[in-house]
This record gives sequence, C-alpha cells and structure tokens, in this order.
Amino acid sequence: MAQTAMPEQGEEFRDDLRAPTGAAVSGRAARRMLSADELAPFIELDDRRSARAVLQTIGLSALAVAAALAAWGNWWIVALCVFVIAAQQHALFVLAHDAAHYRLFSSRRLNDWVGRLCGVLGGVSMCTYRVTHRLHHNHLYGRQDPDIALNGGYPRGKAYLLRKLAIDLTGWTAPKTYAYFFGAPSINDDTNVAQRPLNDTSPALRQAARGDRWLVAAFHVGAPIVCFASGGLPALARWFVLWMLPLLTLLQPILRLRAVAEHGAPAGYDSPLRAARTNLPGDGPIGWLVRGMLFPHHVNYHVEHHLYPAVPHYRLPALHRLLRERGLLDGAEVRPFSQTLQRVFAPKGSIPEALRPERSA
Repeated sequence: MAQTAMPEQGEEFRDDLRAPTGAAVSGRAARRMLSADELAPFIELDDRRSARAVLQTIGLSALAVAAALAAWGNWWIVALCVFVIAAQQHALFVLAHDAAHYRLFSSRRLNDWVGRLCGVLGGVSMCTYRVTHRLHHNHLYGRQDPDIALNGGYPRGKAYLLRKLAIDLTGWTAPKTYAYFFGAPSINDDTNVAQRPLNDTSPALRQAARGDRWLVAAFHVGAPIVCFASGGLPALARWFVLWMLPLLTLLQPILRLRAVAEHGAPAGYDSPLRAARTNLPGDGPIGWLVRGMLFPHHVNYHVEHHLYPAVPHYRLPALHRLLRERGLLDGAEVRPFSQTLQRVFAPKGSIPEALRPERSA
C-alpha cells in the first residue's frame, strides 16, 4: 500500500473547512477530530483493491455483452443485458472519478492511464473532468461550482424531476452531458455568461485535458468503423445496441438522479456536512439494486468524500463508521435513500420538517 505523490499547485483538490451554522459539528472540527495518524490508514492506496474494482467492472461489462450476443434475437435477455451494461458504464464513470482524484493507483502514470481507459469507454475525458471536478470540490455551491446547473434549486416538484429523467432516457440530454465532460463552461444564471473559471489550473493539467479529449474522440469514431469493417451492418448494429444505446439513454437519468441525490435540496450550502449528502441504500434486493445502479464503488458516501477527498472509495465505509462513532456526522446530510427521494421530489420551495437531518443512524 502506498500514496501517490502530492499534486502540484493548480492540480490539487482543496480541503473544505467551512463551518456550518447550527450543525452539531463544524466542517473544521470534523477535519481536526481525526489526527494525522488516525487519518493515515484511510488515505493509503491499495493497488490490488483498485485493480479488483476495475477488473470487476470491465469483466461484468464483458459478460453482459457476451450474454447479449449469445442470446441475440431474444430481446428480453438483450434488454436485461443492456441494463447491466448501463450500470457498469456508470461504475466506469465512478472509477474515472477516483482516478481524477489521483486515488485509483499509487503510480501516477498507471492511475491516469487506467482512469483514461475507464473514461474513454464511457465517452468521458478523465483529464478534462479532473479540471472541472476540482472546481466543484474547491468551490462547493459557490459561484464557480460547475455542477450547480445540474443539482441546484431542488426541490422543484415531482413533475419537474420526473420530466427531466424522462427526457434523459430519450437520449436528448446526452450531448449536454458529454459537453460537460469535455470541459464546456457552465452558464451563470445571473449574467447568462459562460464561465471559464480555470485561472488556477496548472498548464500541465490543461495540456493533459486537451490530449485526452482527442483520445476519447478517436475511440468513439474508430470503434464503429472497426465494427463495420469486421462484420458489416450487423456488427455495427450490435455495437450501437449494446454500448452506445445504454450510454446515451439509460446512463443519463442514472447520472442525473445520483447528482441530485448527492447535492439536491441540501440542509444548507455552507459546508460539506450539509451541502453534500451520504445516501444509505438499505439492505435486501431493493437496496442492492439501488447500490448497483446508482451507487457503485461506495460512491454513496458523499459527505465523507467531500470532507476527505484523499480517501479512496474502498475505505469510505470504514471512514463513515468512524465518523459516526465519534458523533461527527450528527446534523450532517446522512439519510436513507428513500428519504432522499422524498426530499428531492418534494413540492417546489418546500422541505418537509420530518426530513430535516437528525442524528446519523
């Protein structure tokens, strides 16, 4: 187990130390209550566990594709495989997210190449995402947070979110999604002017992002050409149905719903304890389905991730338990996922009193 070298200035994900008003424990206290010695085991990287996560995700994707090809013509089986593929495409996004944080492998070169591979398969430029995601962490719910356009302003009523998810399912919003992952600037609602708040981004990070975008584009232009050349229209159709269709349709509402579950309708905007949310999927078949589709690789522990972005995904459950035992999640946005749904689907401008955060369970 090892740690990657610390990122250079203009590449780092800064700690969020803002103290929320009225919360039981401030963000600063949550950072300080774990000493450097206590935190050290949580930020250690285990390359074997990361490799297992990557191989599991790619392996399940390959199995689903193989099953669909073997059952081609039986559209019920193909449809089930497409759902599994969409879930694994989402898991690839999460692994690319870990790589963007430098938390996938201890070797920076291996970390970035595997992260790029995960991103390329999903049509995402991992290096470009690293640029924009830094802004989300370093300016959570601030004017330079590029994710506010997606998850801000909730609750907006059940009809609004259901309509958005239905439109996502048609593939209509896919171009906007991938434009974001290619570094398209967000729009400032106050001035209606596109923001490019990248002044603190290192030149090396910008250069890597430019090169990575060409790699993503080359793959998604080249893959269908290779399919057509090797098997004609039938092979091209299988590529579209088994990879591009879930990528453009099923994956889109998954990405939106997870983003809204993580940051929509928060208890406050002044701290990662309140502006981010940890979702507890629950046990049983429904809980496992929610975990598999919406929260692969422990991405549901989002408060913990914003407090300690250097912690890799496989150590987040243990970190959650420790923070809960210390009482550091009292008053934080830690909820059963079913309660999160009630909150984000609530009528516009209303937050039911019963849904306000209580002591973490």
